Amino acid sequence: MTSDLYIAGYASRFAETDLSGDQVQCGAFSASLLGRSEPYPMLFGHQTDQPIGVWDRVVEDGIGLFVAGRILAGTELSASTARLVSERAVSGLSIGYRARRSTPRGSGAGRILSEIDLWEVSVVAFPMLRSARITQIGDTSNTQRRFA
Repeated sequence: MTSDLYIAGYASRFAETDLSGDQVQCGAFSASLLGRSEPYPMLFGHQTDQPIGVWDRVVEDGIGLFVAGRILAGTELSASTARLVSERAVSGLSIGYRARRSTPRGSGAGRILSEIDLWEVSVVAFPMLRSARITQIGDTSNTQRRFA
């Protein structure tokens, strides 16, 4: 029997510009996190029809939105995702959200996101925010490998 795979990292980082020109402000996730009691789903590539796991910990800190959770064993997609993540072939994280409050950036491209309604966090090959990455991998017994 294959075990679940623990992963953690930053799904969003404050004041960094993503490929669409958006920047997330510190505190943007606060209301969404406070208003939710159930865990956030872990998806692969924002595929809502087939979750691959669950985020057990989703918190804002001084850097950004830190997430920690488990890719749950038992499906073909979760097994292939766990293998890709373990081998570091896929290491990106991406948020699925709706912007509740934003203002245009002065540079003409993108927005400053000040309030975000977070829906899910996905494991992806190419994150919009290049620094949104899985930084820890391990099994659920907490044997972890850390990456910079």
